Amino acid sequence: MTGQQPLPLPLPLVPGPLAQAPVVPAPVELAPTMDSWSDLVETVTGCVACAELAAGRTHVVPGVYPDGADVLLIGEAPGAQEDASGVPFVGKAGQVLDALLGAAGLARDRVAVANVLKCRPPGNRKPKRSEMATCTPWLDRQLELIDPVLVITLGGTAAEWALGSGTKISAARGAPHQFRGRSLLVTYHPSAAIRFGPNGAPMRALRDDLASAAELVDRLRARR
Repeated sequence: MTGQQPLPLPLPLVPGPLAQAPVVPAPVELAPTMDSWSDLVETVTGCVACAELAAGRTHVVPGVYPDGADVLLIGEAPGAQEDASGVPFVGKAGQVLDALLGAAGLARDRVAVANVLKCRPPGNRKPKRSEMATCTPWLDRQLELIDPVLVITLGGTAAEWALGSGTKISAARGAPHQFRGRSLLVTYHPSAAIRFGPNGAPMRALRDDLASAAELVDRLRARR
């Protein structure tokens, strides 16, 4: 024996509390607390409430709101170019929309643009109802912050968001609806107008509806 002391036995591992991931409030809790457009944009860009959409996106696309805008266009969801840029309606559909708005006399600096979904669905698929329900508080708050005199929905998804499941554009367009104390017009999405060609029914309807919107918004502005 050399007189050396035996090495101490290792202590048994005692399981401790697992690290908890921070709890991120849901959009339904966060959105109503946003006091300004810039606050909302900053917050929504970090939203991960829809795991599939958050995992596959490049950018969140909150929308655009020029100072003084009092018309709100609502589309379905970002496409590939919008996802890449973070800006709504920057592709061919956006070019068509810009041209038709200009022809109708709706100045772009008076028009805000948002989508029902702020993230691109994989493969540009139709938004799921669960995704629409989760994302709706952001759009609800945008509507309150912009306080438009006129809302224009573009396409079936946006029409259903505003007027309920099963809403058909062909039946709902042509006359204003009352929507949360505002006037609302329903029309086709520019993508549908492109798909059916320059002489197709959706393009004619979109052109006519935006011209009607320009006339209506002048009357609505005068009443404020």
